[in-house]
Amino acid sequence: MTGFNPFRLNVGFIAAEEVGYQRDFDLSTPAVRLDDLDAQDVNGMATVSRTPQGLLVHVHLEAETPQVCSRCLTPFSQHLVADFEELYAFNDKAMTESGLRYPYTGILDLAPLIREYLILDIPISPVCRADCKGLCPVCGADRNHVNCGHHAAATDPRWDALRALLSDSPPTGG
Repeated sequence: MTGFNPFRLNVGFIAAEEVGYQRDFDLSTPAVRLDDLDAQDVNGMATVSRTPQGLLVHVHLEAETPQVCSRCLTPFSQHLVADFEELYAFNDKAMTESGLRYPYTGILDLAPLIREYLILDIPISPVCRADCKGLCPVCGADRNHVNCGHHAAATDPRWDALRALLSDSPPTGG
């Protein structure tokens, strides 16, 4: 990540506080690039709490990222949500599965975690809207804007013999 990083938090003073102390940090920014992920309209909050084991960080963040619809190939903005909790341990004994350690500098860089959780929220096949009709398989027209009159082949002709057998058999059931 290069340039401004709104997800670097100076939390050294929290480590010196009593157990139970917590502080909220605003994570909102108009736009940020997290390695290979562009995020716009980022709104969120990080709550950092002092525990006996380390600093517990709870992040709730929402953002928009540019995507291309997997049905109609139209660019659109995908809404993403990252909601996670991680412990930055003071020592190896308190270390959790994530392996996060409280840094001696007192500065937490949440950017890698936020990037990871936002990427996990991107659908495998993003669609611009739930009722997107996609592209015509015959002429390639966007069916959301044009009715080209083409209809996709209803079935594979190799199944016609089986279909004929099924249509000749009497209905079953009770």
